[in-house]
Amino acid sequence: MDRQSRRTAPSIGRETVLATAEQLVRTQGPQALTMRRLAAELGTAVTAIYWHVGNREALLDELVQRTVREMGQIRARGATPALRAESVALALRRKLRERPHLIALVHERGLTELMMLPAQRALVHEAHAAGLRGAAAAEAVRALQFQVVGFVLVERNRERAPRQHPAEPDLWDAETAEQDPALAGVLAQPPDPDRLFTVSVRALISSLWRT
Repeated sequence: MDRQSRRTAPSIGRETVLATAEQLVRTQGPQALTMRRLAAELGTAVTAIYWHVGNREALLDELVQRTVREMGQIRARGATPALRAESVALALRRKLRERPHLIALVHERGLTELMMLPAQRALVHEAHAAGLRGAAAAEAVRALQFQVVGFVLVERNRERAPRQHPAEPDLWDAETAEQDPALAGVLAQPPDPDRLFTVSVRALISSLWRT
């Protein structure tokens, strides 16, 4: 960078670099994060980015650590252990869906268990508050965690799947629905993931939290 460029280049901070890099990965995936692309987004020189965060691998490592910290910012809300456990599940699903590419980076670096620990601890607290102990509490916590993660994976797969032939409305009629037209009408429509998630989580908590 020449002297004139140094005078006109915008002043950026480490947090700005990290936030911009995170947004790139969130929206377009890790492959979109190159130092040149990031420099262009920031309107600065590549050397300025290296000065703040190091090379690309160091930058990705920092984004992973940021993601782990952000996933730890889950707080239970509600008047009962069941409602608070449900709030944790809802928050965990939302956070997983908001940053799939970053979650994948965390997984690649073997930090998934560390990332999930705060949500697990929040659920352990609510299981204890509901009177569960030992293996029963552990099973309740893990079942709910698996439900959340599995549900998000199914959602992602459905969203990325090619258009299905035949379509759902063509698959359900009086015969395939065993003469239950109301059921056929619902199954012929795309599912409502938000409602389905809430229904399934509440059923699981009601069963395992003994509410």
